[in-house]
Amino acid sequence: MTEQQHSSPTDSLLNQHQPLEYYTSTATSNNNTKSPKKITRNHSANSLGALALPPSLSYTNLHTLHPRFTTTKPVNIAKKRRDGSQSPGSPFLRKPIWLAKNSSSHLTEEPTDGGSGENQHLHRHLTLFDLISIGVGSTVGSGIFVLCGLIARNYSGPATCISWLISGAAACCSGLCYAELGSIFPTAGSSYAYAYVTMGELPAVVAAACLTLEYVFSASAVARSWGDKIVEYYLQEHPDNDGTQGYVMQVLLQPGGTNGHVNPMAFLISALSVLLLLNGVKESKFVTNLFTGIKLVLICFLCIAGLLLFNASNITPFIPVQFGLPGILRGATSSFFGYIGYDEICCLAGEATNPSYNLPRAILYSLGIVTALYVMAAFVLTGMVPYEEISPTSGFPDAFRYRGWEVAAQISALGEIITLPLVVLVTIMAQPRLQYAMSIDGLLPPIFSSVDKSGNLWYGTLFSGTLMVVIATVVPFTYLDDLISAGILVAFSMTDASVLLLRHQQVLIKEEVEETEYHFEDDDDEDDEEVAMSMKDFIYMHGLEIMLVFFHILSFIQGLILGKSMNTTHGKAFSIMIGLILLSLVYGISRYCSSSSSSSGSKTILHGEGVVNDTVNDSSRSNNLRDYDVIGKEQFQTPFVPYLPLAGIFANFYLIAQLEIFGLCLLVLYIGCAVVYYFVYGAKHSVGNNHGWGSNGVVVGGGGCHHLHSG
Repeated sequence: MTEQQHSSPTDSLLNQHQPLEYYTSTATSNNNTKSPKKITRNHSANSLGALALPPSLSYTNLHTLHPRFTTTKPVNIAKKRRDGSQSPGSPFLRKPIWLAKNSSSHLTEEPTDGGSGENQHLHRHLTLFDLISIGVGSTVGSGIFVLCGLIARNYSGPATCISWLISGAAACCSGLCYAELGSIFPTAGSSYAYAYVTMGELPAVVAAACLTLEYVFSASAVARSWGDKIVEYYLQEHPDNDGTQGYVMQVLLQPGGTNGHVNPMAFLISALSVLLLLNGVKESKFVTNLFTGIKLVLICFLCIAGLLLFNASNITPFIPVQFGLPGILRGATSSFFGYIGYDEICCLAGEATNPSYNLPRAILYSLGIVTALYVMAAFVLTGMVPYEEISPTSGFPDAFRYRGWEVAAQISALGEIITLPLVVLVTIMAQPRLQYAMSIDGLLPPIFSSVDKSGNLWYGTLFSGTLMVVIATVVPFTYLDDLISAGILVAFSMTDASVLLLRHQQVLIKEEVEETEYHFEDDDDEDDEEVAMSMKDFIYMHGLEIMLVFFHILSFIQGLILGKSMNTTHGKAFSIMIGLILLSLVYGISRYCSSSSSSSGSKTILHGEGVVNDTVNDSSRSNNLRDYDVIGKEQFQTPFVPYLPLAGIFANFYLIAQLEIFGLCLLVLYIGCAVVYYFVYGAKHSVGNNHGWGSNGVVVGGGGCHHLHSG
């Protein structure tokens, strides 16, 4: 591909200007004069009234995000990034927003790390219907066939449908955040891509590690669960009358007995899913749409048949006395995990057609459809039989048998076995796209970004699929379920926080600032790398991050208290105290940082990481500068910011606090391994930290915008 084909409107705009060293070095090149270099706002330069600098190098990026903050020591910013306290391997370097917004942002003009030079484009072929099929197909599974019965029997009784509504509302808190970020950044990677823009490279790797738990490990768990269901179905339908059952079990279904680790049926379904994905995206898409349709038809059959057997006396009283409100909330905690999977839509954003329009709609439609199915199924199941008689492992089949409908029982049991493999297929489909995004950024080897002529990520699919097959076949999930759940919830919380970091900027910049001074002196000064920053300036610049860190920690502590210590006086007192602190943090976040969302008559223009608020008429906006808008009129916006994202964070960490301590320790160890991997491989091969992005090699990092040479 030629350089022209790679160049974007942003690249062409950058090519019109000098590199950053030009602006930093000319201040000191004239006879070593130590007079300050003044950079002024030039309203005649363009319709935006921006500085007479390249947009991504505006004054808001040059280490002075606050108007009061000026450098009193000589600073060569380009040199500081290379030689100073911020090393080229900065783990918190952030990807420029304009680059992540660009639909081709995962393309580089040169192969990274000696890449093969193969086509790195992902074909956009997934329509709105395809995305909804993926969202519903990856989400609806054990929630209908297992969780409805479990929650009705043990926690909520007939009020199980209320538990599903509560957990659906909690899932929507994160779902709406995914919808906004998916609309703004229509690229592969999901939470990884969002964390890279708002938090930095290392947090992005942590997010990717958590997503891998959802895609690879979760798919393996579903495959193993399917294998166990095959064994249960065989034992139920083929009693050992002729002595053949033992042979089939030992050789084909359960070698090693009940204590054996090898699951041949899990190997079969996971291997078939990988082979289908390797065969091509069109075939995988067809199978996904087909089996999602079959699954919806099956659930509709269960609900209609259940309504025919509905008995109002079975739902009276609607909220059993022994359960009450605590039981409903406990049921909501368990049912929340039935909503996991919709976020895979965002990981496939790089292949979605018209992503800014289709992605948020696909997420919201998927959540709406799934919630409606869960509520209806729960209501029908508890109306068919008394909740005390509902099976916690096989709700609908046993309920139909209880009412004497054996054919319906057989259909529901077989339907679960037939449709559950779809979850395996769709879940593992997302992992190669995540690996693709990381490989393009240099955080994984180049082979993972190799795309064949048909648009398939063949090598990435082979690697992740093989890993899934091995885990599903030989690893028991007795101790891994909590690890997977905790990792997914951490990824959800990082997405919620990304919306806040994007929409509520760290620094308030007055719209009518006319000029900003930078003082440059001789580079030979021994203190030329120092920048005067008071504690007040530091808090002013990083207050949002500080408050979010405390909010996450206190949400987890509050979850521990609410789940395990509310029966004691001390527990109630601590809960009230932490609740008040959390409310004060919510107030501080809502008042401390200005929102970057567009208001009537004004737009927020992002240059790299910095923000310049300018009142601009759409008619006078340059088309080349539309890439810098955070949220346009055509893009979805999360409502009730910051309250809704903060509610999502609290709900996620409340659920994390309910998990077993062993699973949480495994998560800490797992994330620690991801951090080690980053410093061993990722930081050394990162495109942003070692080569730079864009044709001019512009890199935007934790403190500003820097220009690096790959040499």
